Amino acid sequence: MATTSWGELKKSLRASVNEHNYTNWIAPLELLSLREGVATMAAPSGYVGTYVQRHFEDEILRALTAIDPAVRRIDFTVTPRAPREEAPASAPAMAEKATAESGTESQAQAGADTLTSGVSSAAPRSTSSDALSMQDRMLQPAPLDPHYTFDSFVVGKPNELAHAAARRVASGGEVEFNPLFLYGGVGLGKTHLMHAIAHELKASQPHLNVVYLSAEQFMYRFVQALREKRMMDFKSLFRTVDVLMVDDVQFIAGKDSTQEEFFHTFNALVDHNKQIIISGDCAPNEIKNLPVRISSRLSSGLVVDLHPTDYELRLGILQSKVAAFRLKHPELEVADGVLEFLAHRISTNVRVLEGALTRLFAFASLVGREITLELTQDCLSDVLRASERKITIEEIQRRVAEHYNIRLSDMIGPKRVRSFARPRQIAMYLCKKLTSRSLPEIGRRFGGRDHTTVMHGVKRIEELMNQDAQIADDLELLRRALEA
Repeated sequence: MATTSWGELKKSLRASVNEHNYTNWIAPLELLSLREGVATMAAPSGYVGTYVQRHFEDEILRALTAIDPAVRRIDFTVTPRAPREEAPASAPAMAEKATAESGTESQAQAGADTLTSGVSSAAPRSTSSDALSMQDRMLQPAPLDPHYTFDSFVVGKPNELAHAAARRVASGGEVEFNPLFLYGGVGLGKTHLMHAIAHELKASQPHLNVVYLSAEQFMYRFVQALREKRMMDFKSLFRTVDVLMVDDVQFIAGKDSTQEEFFHTFNALVDHNKQIIISGDCAPNEIKNLPVRISSRLSSGLVVDLHPTDYELRLGILQSKVAAFRLKHPELEVADGVLEFLAHRISTNVRVLEGALTRLFAFASLVGREITLELTQDCLSDVLRASERKITIEEIQRRVAEHYNIRLSDMIGPKRVRSFARPRQIAMYLCKKLTSRSLPEIGRRFGGRDHTTVMHGVKRIEELMNQDAQIADDLELLRRALEA
């Protein structure tokens, strides 16, 4: 008889705690019985019961005195799923009926909704109105850029695999690879794709708990949880998400406690078939100071390299930006050859390329002039000087390995078989000719070899260029690709 009033009591509790606390912590509870001053309540998990007892027991006891003035204590029992509706329970059998339903939904609501909404789902330690919930500060996700969508992502040969993999994950269906690891240099589209995945999932499946944040933010929240002695909150809430996205994971390398917690969070989510998307500036096994057991786990799914942009992709990006700008400013005029000039001259970073175009738009609109090649050279003189092509040893190694269809690790490794040694010598030759690096520096980048080994390799390729037309053609092709 008494339990028939629990639904009305929850409505009164709703007025004494904020809306999010009510939704995530009070609503999933059900009153099972009132006997000898003890209220027995059903919670979806032991964590929820412990948390409610710690933070809301006084409010609930005050409400329960309306049913039984003798009630003095609350005991919690765990059921696979507490009902989410506010309809009053008529008997303990109502709680038993709820156990036939899904066992995870309420727990996810009780914890992970906080991550996607960025607002409090836990009561503050103090009941004063100005006390800020620890979860608000610890688990607020990073904001998503509204411009970073799949529609605004320009696809080309260097990023087509990464785009296809991101699309597959964003579809929300069963994915054969987990995690998805995207890596590449600055400004190649890693963050754009991660934001696009999050936007797509939130739009198509709003019930999913999708969390995006940088590795730095993950570390900050972890340290904050340690300082405030709330590690159980941190663990429980981060491990009940559906999709976890961590950007720039190389940031946590070498930070022992943070990378250890990330490793355990990673394992917990993968074991429960939750999707993980991670980005970094290099492949997992190339991240310095990252333990092998972590890098191997990061490599266990699909690892995709976003290659440096080629001329066609850069031109496509510029054309897309001009088309978008013309929707708001139809009077914009761009002379022939300007976009081609920019795509050729600014080749290292898409963000710099887009920033240069934005500066041109602003200048042309302010002075009311057509964007000509002369105006471009004058307006962007500093950018053009800073963006002069600088070829790196890493880029040469990657290009040569791709050209000869061998693994980069084999080319710079200790094996001396001809199928690896010849590409290695070609890469050394190109490093000597196309970069300003010293021979000892080049040797160190090729597995710690001595500078005399580099000298021998360079000399050998110079000899073969005059004897083997195939090697001469390969060198010319590689040089053009690197200087494009």
